[in-house]
Amino acid sequence: MILSTHGKPWSDNMKRFLWLVALFLLTPAALADPMDDLIGEYEAYVRDTSPAEAARAAGEAPSAWSSVTPESVESRAARAQALRDAIAALETDRTTDQAILERLLSADIDDARFDAARIPFTGDWGFQAEPVFAAMQTRISTEAEGDAWIARLNDVPRYFAENVANMRRGLTTGWMAHADPLKVTTDQIREQITDDPSASGLYAPFLNLPASMDPAVAERLKTDGLTSVANAISAYRKTLAFIEADYAPHTREGAGIANLPGGKEVYAAAIEHHTAGAGYSPEEIHELGLAEVARIRAEMEGILEEIHFEGSFQDFLTFLRTDPAFYAKTPDELMGKAKAVAAKLDAILPAYFGKLPEHWYDVEPVPAAIAPGYTSGRYVEGDPEEGRPGIYLVNTYALDQRPLYELPALSAHEAVPGHHLQIMLAMEMKGQPRFRQQYYATAFGEGWGLYAEHLAMEAGLNETPYERFGGLSMEMWRACRLVADTGLHWYGWTREEAEACFNENSALAPLNIQNEVTRYMGWPGQATAYKIGELKILDLRHQAEAALGDRFDIRAFHDAVLSQGAVPLDVLDRQIHDWIEAQQADTDRPDVEVATGDAP
Repeated sequence: MILSTHGKPWSDNMKRFLWLVALFLLTPAALADPMDDLIGEYEAYVRDTSPAEAARAAGEAPSAWSSVTPESVESRAARAQALRDAIAALETDRTTDQAILERLLSADIDDARFDAARIPFTGDWGFQAEPVFAAMQTRISTEAEGDAWIARLNDVPRYFAENVANMRRGLTTGWMAHADPLKVTTDQIREQITDDPSASGLYAPFLNLPASMDPAVAERLKTDGLTSVANAISAYRKTLAFIEADYAPHTREGAGIANLPGGKEVYAAAIEHHTAGAGYSPEEIHELGLAEVARIRAEMEGILEEIHFEGSFQDFLTFLRTDPAFYAKTPDELMGKAKAVAAKLDAILPAYFGKLPEHWYDVEPVPAAIAPGYTSGRYVEGDPEEGRPGIYLVNTYALDQRPLYELPALSAHEAVPGHHLQIMLAMEMKGQPRFRQQYYATAFGEGWGLYAEHLAMEAGLNETPYERFGGLSMEMWRACRLVADTGLHWYGWTREEAEACFNENSALAPLNIQNEVTRYMGWPGQATAYKIGELKILDLRHQAEAALGDRFDIRAFHDAVLSQGAVPLDVLDRQIHDWIEAQQADTDRPDVEVATGDAP
């Protein structure tokens, strides 16, 4: 989601910022601790450009969406550029704070440079999904919170109109989506259109008002809520009409962006952003993907030999994709098995981590309105300040496409020890600015999620040969992403060419493959981050094991990886090498034992 400023490029906010930069350059007090001033200015910048963050800082519920007009995006980028220049000008060693701020600001600058707002959806996320997920996370406990949600719903027409205007600009500049991710987005929009506002998921927060609320206030909120939901639904209707009449007939021909004006430049920047300091070119990522596919395929072939399967590799894939024994018969059965696997994962955590999050997570189905085009599972972060748990979402749509042998890996990735554990530990960090608690480097976060799947295998959660094959199939999925994503957006592949790697080497269900490739078509570069990040974490673990020998402590290593929250991969490399040196210094002293920490 693009956070954008309000007003013109040389607004009062910009004048205030330049004054602060001048003050920073001239005053001895600022020179004593320059990053404190710059962090404070960055936090003000975020509050000024994000209504949600501004509301949070004021202790209120958000009542509006960000502005995504070209003027707002340019204003944001100008302010980001000035702030990044001030950070780069510091004559100090590059700290983690600096590295992260530079990346956050660079992303905002690139959004404006490449006019990313022209395609405001990816195929499984976008402006059309934001109100749906906001409704899931909204809890109304006071009249003010109810009025804030009403105001935010009433702001949906303005927000959608700005996104539509950006899409129109895309049409006139030759920068538009492909028909496949557009279809998923269109289906999601269509699902939100109903003649009965009370049946909309956007109205759900009004169905659980506290019993202690004044009945007259509750009735008024519900009445106004129906009107505001109707206003939001009208925006969905208008957006759908625009897409069907004006946009869909002019979608791009190529599956990727390689042949769009400046497409390769945009893709190279996307790769750099999502792989977060890994330093790979698109060509290098493609070759790495091919090598990983070959390695994982050999391990999968080994399982076929182990179970004495009579038939080819493709015969085995067909068996896994079609045998009813591998699939739940009802949504409740799938949810029950997902919760059981999650409970097993919860139980192994103390053996692998010295520090666990204080706030936990729920396991829920993907909302029906977005499930058909949605991925198999996803994590929705909680909020420790609000006491809101994280959510591990499981897709119960098309049960014959949701194999049970993938559940251990999927649950490990999305819940624990994957996204929930990593993200919540970051959000619970003490003494860190909010941008550090909230930062999400794709290669770090998704790399950790894939590494968590590796830990589940290591801990024996994949109990049967089929589940072990399923775990390898999930890893193959991410290896094929390296091949397919670069194929689509760098080499100009077709959808069929991109799907071939998954069809030939993984047990992923056909619908999942189709949905995933659609997502890669709409979200260039993001899919490469998983394998890149996992391989980095594994490499650092192997280096630590080699350096520390029998003194290596897996719990202490994991705590060290997660201790600073999400960080760029080059920062993680320095962080773990510093940790290895510290461990060596301690273990070289005979009177010091290696501390492992106690699991709560």
